[in-house]
Amino acid sequence: MPEKNNPQTSHALRNRSLRNGLLFILPNFLGFALLILIPVLSLFYTSFTKWSALGNPKFNGLWNWRRLVTDENFRTALLNTLYYSGVHIPLTLGIAFALAVLLNSKIKGRAFFRTVAFFPYITAIVAVAQVWNMMFDPQSGLINQFLGLFVDNPPGWLSDPHWAMPAVIIVGTWREVGYFMILLLAGLQTIPPELYEAARVDGANAWQRFRYVTVPSMRPTLFFVTVTLTISSLKILDLTLVMTNGGPGTSTLVLAQYVYRVAFERADFGYASTVSLTLFFICLAFILLQFWYNHAKEK
Repeated sequence: MPEKNNPQTSHALRNRSLRNGLLFILPNFLGFALLILIPVLSLFYTSFTKWSALGNPKFNGLWNWRRLVTDENFRTALLNTLYYSGVHIPLTLGIAFALAVLLNSKIKGRAFFRTVAFFPYITAIVAVAQVWNMMFDPQSGLINQFLGLFVDNPPGWLSDPHWAMPAVIIVGTWREVGYFMILLLAGLQTIPPELYEAARVDGANAWQRFRYVTVPSMRPTLFFVTVTLTISSLKILDLTLVMTNGGPGTSTLVLAQYVYRVAFERADFGYASTVSLTLFFICLAFILLQFWYNHAKEK
């Protein structure tokens, strides 16, 4: 019997391949376990304790979870997070998809426009916030100077509790749309041109080709982008922190920033862990809903 057909040799090769594979992923798994898995597991215990980071955590049962029900700031942060996500996700996805379709066509300078659209995503968030804060200035900002040509009383933007969150959403969309455009553009370029040619032969117009060829072919990419965009929107922190610091008042206070305030400004790490887990369960619920919807569409 040849050696390659020997069962013992095949078993040894499989064991060696498994061992080599485990050795390759071991460094990454150790980093994941030490920096993510263990802290997340400890978070579940800390959420049932009272702990100020000094001394040992003291178990207090469900007291932290009952506190969530009567915490006005938590309720405000939750509603603001859902408000931001509910507007930012479809707005960013729609603009990114439209730009991806446009820049996937044969237009002059499309490489330049792709770079310009992606550039805000790699720009430092502090620089982005400072520039937009100056543009949103109610008195001397460029935006209100332009709007003043058409309306008598332009919005106060970041100084107005009603307009602060829309301003943050505008900046968040402007900053992230280029990144998701690149992802969607990569998905568009995997669609076989033969599908469009067949649709043209059948007499399909541009809208019908988009609806019946582009969108179904893009479903896996759209699913990935939607999940990624949902997670990034629900855990928004850096933009609100440097633009408004949650203000004016609590009009732009989001859950991630509320966790930061409770933990590092009030030194209440037990309750901060409870709020963090609440944000985790909200993200998990939205992701599971998206997985269910995507699976139902594939049937």
